[in-house]
Amino acid sequence: MSTPSPSARGAGISLVLVYRRNLLLPALCALMTIFSLPRVAAAQQPAATQPAGRSLELEYTNPVWDGYLADPHVLKTRGEYYAYGTGEGLKGRHFPVLRSRDFVNWEFLGNVLEDLTEPRLKDYWAPEVVERDGTYYLYYAGDGKMRVAVSDHPAGPFKDIGRMLLPDEPFSIDGHPFRDPKSGKWYLFFAKDFLDERVGTALAVVELGDDMISTVGPIKTVLRAVGDWQIYQRNRRMYGQVFKAWHTVEGPAVVFRDNRYYCFYSGGNWQTPSYGVGFAVSDSVTGPYKDTANLDGPFVLKGVPGELIGPGHNSVILGPDQLTWFIVYHSWNPERTRRQMCLDPIEWTPRGPRAWRPSRGAKRVTLPLAGPPAQAEARAE
Repeated sequence: MSTPSPSARGAGISLVLVYRRNLLLPALCALMTIFSLPRVAAAQQPAATQPAGRSLELEYTNPVWDGYLADPHVLKTRGEYYAYGTGEGLKGRHFPVLRSRDFVNWEFLGNVLEDLTEPRLKDYWAPEVVERDGTYYLYYAGDGKMRVAVSDHPAGPFKDIGRMLLPDEPFSIDGHPFRDPKSGKWYLFFAKDFLDERVGTALAVVELGDDMISTVGPIKTVLRAVGDWQIYQRNRRMYGQVFKAWHTVEGPAVVFRDNRYYCFYSGGNWQTPSYGVGFAVSDSVTGPYKDTANLDGPFVLKGVPGELIGPGHNSVILGPDQLTWFIVYHSWNPERTRRQMCLDPIEWTPRGPRAWRPSRGAKRVTLPLAGPPAQAEARAE
């Protein structure tokens, strides 16, 4: 039998077929077998930018982790994804963190924020982490007031800087740090209380100082409640009086796309199935933001009877193909004992962004989403 000559080695895949009647057919069959072997899905590879013109198939299951992780925020750094959220305390630390190298398989690393003893806090809510110049900043609400902690690693441990970020605000939660791609400045979006018009919790923004742990300039209103679906509770006693309807707009997450700012938010009562996600749009990072698509209910994401309970408080991040935005949110388990992290791609419709076929259970999605919804190649199972 003939073999490749030395000069043929190193020039890719070289095949030498011996044209003898009793060997030709087996050789051709072997060749066909080689090229018909299934390819490994790109989703199994480490997180990286997908080459242009190639599709990427993701297979995963919602929720992506079985533990309690509410208000999820995902950060991509050092070539990996880290997810932070509200959860149970563990070994004197707060906020569970998950890590993924492929966006679909997540491992629990532990809790990241060291316990604060002075003052001693009861409630730790809604962490979000960003990186600047090698330092990681974790913004969170401690007993209903915004705070910040720092670390040199995305998995922590994070240490609180020892002071409130917005000391003059009686209530400030759900901090969302955002770098404006136009100016390069950092801003903190957050939720605070308003006692006029549609009374309740709504969104505001303030510029962060260059040190990332202080603020600069005035606080500006971003968005107020626009509909009755955003009522948290009727006849609610707050600030020494009873309000007929207390509204809640919370959990801001900002995306800059097509030269516009999209502010995602959650509305209503997080404890109920009617909780959902809406959005508002602005030409300026600090507003004014307009909300016209969510007057009668949440457009981006809402509950699905029997399948998805109380979805909300999301973050938004580009998927592994670097083209498709994903909404990362929590929803209740069927027993309503845990809020758990789920993720689904976002489709950008003429009316605005919305989650594509949100659900729990096994998912299979081909990226990027192609064409109008009815013709998209992505699919959910």
